[in-house]
Amino acid sequence: MTTEFPRWVKSSYSNNGGDCIEVATDLVDSRGVVPVRDSKDPSGPVLMLLPTTFTGLVEFARQAAI
Repeated sequence: MTTEFPRWVKSSYSNNGGDCIEVATDLVDSRGVVPVRDSKDPSGPVLMLLPTTFTGLVEFARQAAI
């Protein structure tokens, strides 16, 4: 049994009224995943992404924002 909990964080760019996601990058080393959730629904579903998939998602978002 583990007592490890995700440490959820939002981007410092998230000053848009709450429409954002939260990630917990602290689980990469121990679990090999990056959990992602909707900040407005913290008890809702969580996507468990591989680190390479999360990196791709961030890069896609950067390109889409240009």
